[in-house]
Amino acid sequence: MASTASSGAHQPLAERLRPRKLDEVIGQQHLLGPGMPLRIAFESGQPHSFILWGPPGTGKTTIARLMADAFDAQFIAISAVLGGVKDIRDAVERAQLARDGLTQQRTIVFVDEVHRFNKSQQDAFLPHVESGLFTFIGATTENPSFEVNSALLSRAAVYVLQPLAEADLKQIVAKAQDLGALPPIEPAALDRLIAYADGDARRLLNTLETLAVAARTEKLDEIADAWLLRVLGERMRRYDKGGEQFYDTISALHKSVRGSDPDAALYWFVRMLDGGADPRYMARRLVRMASEDIGLADPRALRLALDASEVYERLGSPEGELALAECVVYLAVAPKSNAVYKAYNEARAFVQKDGTRPVPMHLRNAPTKLMKQLDYGKGYRYAHDEEGGFAAGENYLPEGMEPPGFYRPVERGLEIRIAEKLRELRKRNESV
Repeated sequence: MASTASSGAHQPLAERLRPRKLDEVIGQQHLLGPGMPLRIAFESGQPHSFILWGPPGTGKTTIARLMADAFDAQFIAISAVLGGVKDIRDAVERAQLARDGLTQQRTIVFVDEVHRFNKSQQDAFLPHVESGLFTFIGATTENPSFEVNSALLSRAAVYVLQPLAEADLKQIVAKAQDLGALPPIEPAALDRLIAYADGDARRLLNTLETLAVAARTEKLDEIADAWLLRVLGERMRRYDKGGEQFYDTISALHKSVRGSDPDAALYWFVRMLDGGADPRYMARRLVRMASEDIGLADPRALRLALDASEVYERLGSPEGELALAECVVYLAVAPKSNAVYKAYNEARAFVQKDGTRPVPMHLRNAPTKLMKQLDYGKGYRYAHDEEGGFAAGENYLPEGMEPPGFYRPVERGLEIRIAEKLRELRKRNESV
């Protein structure tokens, strides 16, 4: 994200390291390297509208500013968190003045956290993007497919930015040291610092600023790991509890459980807790996994998930988290079946498109004399009075409806025995 800049110990470190040209940008070489899409856009001589999608601290604002510099364009920044329709109108007026003035200057309108704007606010940009009044650049930490209007999305390219790699972050630290901003850092402390930044250059730069002040105050010749740990306190990872990363991580946990990998499942579970996910939310997801991916292959899994949720409610954190971890491991190693999940979805789809079939007379309830006179319940066979507790040959579906075969047990866990039982009952039905 950052590189060298001139002067001013009084300036914030992030400003002193801010890139002044494209070649100084650290990271995002899949977009900015030679022959890559954004590099081509910079070199084309013709700016185009685009959306930068990526986690915090990956250079979205820096790239937008560099685009304005490259085309000698007026740069107007709008924060969707703080701004509104008035800011959009002001941007339009400023763009018109720049276009119609003596210099006929281009304008780039940069909207940070564009997903925070509602549909009407996002739509307000459309006519001006189409007319070429200004070039629109949006930045978002959320998936634009879900958070940006399709009309605006169709008029802007989407570029995906990645968290900065360890080597990129270390390069930023080295540049800060070249400026004399902080003393040497021992290797263990550097590794901890890079892990703490977690791919976020802004977080790294803010941390370096804090460390520089603390190191000067204590007149340190070197930043040691123990001192760094004391200054930073308990390590906190970057985590957006409601954003793309959150749902990607819960997806990884669910798929690791489904894939019967207890180590991977535990890893993603702890990642979520470490990032600040609510353990109660985790407990609810575990109950869902037990019913969706294990089902009747091991019915104990659902009970264990409910028990783990109850244990957490009684003990809280951190003690109750162990019960959730136990559940994660059990679900991962349990036999898997989505037969009930598939059967339920198939039944729902069938009912939604099918007509309202009447309940057969022999299956109807007959609590009154009139209903009995109308033959409600007539001919019903009470299964408990039949041989083996099964009324062979009885039909429980609406008249004229073929057996749909929604439930198809898998050959795993308890469903092996369930499948055997169903085969036996079908034979008895066919023998009548």
